[in-house]
This record gives sequence, C-alpha cells and structure tokens, in this order.
Amino acid sequence: MAKILAIGIATLDIINTVESYPDEDSEQRALSQHQTRGGNATNTLTVLSQLGHHCTWAGVLIDEPDSQVIQHDLRSHHIDFTACKRLAHGKMPTSYITLNQQTGSRTIVHHRDCPEFSFEDFSKIDLTKFDWVHFEGRNVAETQLMLLHLKKYHPQLPCSLEIEKPRPDIELLFELPTVLLFSQHYAQARGFADAISLLSSLNSTIIASCAWGKLGAWAINQHQEVFHSPAFPPEQIIDTLGAGDTFNAGLIHSLVNNSELQFALTYACRFAGHKCGQVGFNHLFQTFEA
Repeated sequence: MAKILAIGIATLDIINTVESYPDEDSEQRALSQHQTRGGNATNTLTVLSQLGHHCTWAGVLIDEPDSQVIQHDLRSHHIDFTACKRLAHGKMPTSYITLNQQTGSRTIVHHRDCPEFSFEDFSKIDLTKFDWVHFEGRNVAETQLMLLHLKKYHPQLPCSLEIEKPRPDIELLFELPTVLLFSQHYAQARGFADAISLLSSLNSTIIASCAWGKLGAWAINQHQEVFHSPAFPPEQIIDTLGAGDTFNAGLIHSLVNNSELQFALTYACRFAGHKCGQVGFNHLFQTFEA
C-alpha cells in the first residue's frame, strides 16, 4: 500500500445530536453528545489508514488538553504526526456540531486560535518517503508555495487538492496539483448550477472531480472526458459528517492504485454513501466490506 502525506488541520469536534434542528432563540435538549477528532485532512487519513495505507499528517499541534484528545485518536488510527509543528500557546481548532437526527444534516460553528502550517514547516519534510500528498485548500499563499515546490523538485509525486470553500485567490492553485477535488458548496458559491459546468470550465489537463450530494459525482480526466457515478445512499441517513472526506479518501485510494477513473469515482460514491449510514469513522471499511 501507499505512503500518503496530508497537509491540513485537525480539530476537536463536539457533536450534539438533536431530534430536529432548533429554531432560533429556542432551547432544546440534546439526545446525545460526544467528542471526537475532526478536520478534513485527518478525516481523510483516518479512512485511508483503514484501507491499508501508511498515513502521515502534517499540521499544527498546540500544547493544551484538547490536543491530547486529537493525538490519542490519531494514534488509534495509526496516523504518524511527527511532521507536525508544535506550539506552547494557543487553542486547537474546535467545531461545535449540531447533528439533526431526522435528516442526518450537520451544522457547524467553528472556533480557532491556531496558526496555519507554513511552507517553512513543509520544506522540512522528506518528501521522497511518500507516494502521494494531499492538501486541504486553505492558507492559499503558503499552499501555493508547497505545490510549486512539489512541481519543481518532485514532479513525479502525485498530489491532490481539496477545494471545499470559495477562499480568496484559491483559483490560483488549480493548475498545480495532479487531482482537484471540488465540493458542491464551492461550485454553487461560484455560480455553477451543476458539476459538469464547473469541471468543463477548467482550462487544465488534470483530473478533477465534483461531488453533488444525492445526484452523485462527476469527474473529468486529462483528455476532457466526463464521467459520472450515481449516489449510493444508505437505507437510513444517520450522519453525513465526514462524507466528503470519505469520498476523497475513496478516490485517492483508487487512483494511487492505478484504477480507471470511472471505477474510482463509483467506489468513492459507494464509500461516501456507506459513511452516511453510520456515526463516525470507526470500523468504516470493515462495515463497508460486509
């Protein structure tokens, strides 16, 4: 299996499950509450680790109690985090999540007092040890330097870039990775009515995908050929939190194993649909196989 490095953030997620989403200025008792490690990059690595890959996370860890929860979870999923930058002061990013039991939707309020992982930090990593590098599409100026560094000094090392949110100047990164992973949220925020419109607008010869909820996902290859997979929802949607990260992991897993794009897209959709039928990531691959 592959050695995969991911650059991004880890969070402490505090998840309240409610019967239905509360009205503004109302009071509602939570059906349950639990804490877990979150963050797009580390979620994706958690799934990739279950698929048998050797995973390394590079981000920022702050010496405070919430960091211990995050580190314990990473260890339990066999994710190496020795490449992280460590700081004595600040606060790990925290996401307060309301999970609607009726629909499986999640609403997130996010707080952070934590600097981003920088190009200087990234430049200290021995990239010759890895078969794939995955980036969260954030911290655009520093991420651009990382991608340019890869392109110049490790041109044969494939890399993927998740574009989840419409951040300022994030389009400057689109020509640099091997694979672009777009969200429906980004596409709609940029005025695209569907995934094909977004993918067709790219003046690029790289692989790109865009997941679109209940309609499934689309992808385009280096030859501008478009592929589609339907969605595969579970009988009951229980928890959509991390479904996009699971989709990304499924696609990366297939591509790093040299699968055809149509197969990779369908596998990712099936895996993400399965994730929506269970809470969290524990034993996700085992239940998916079953």
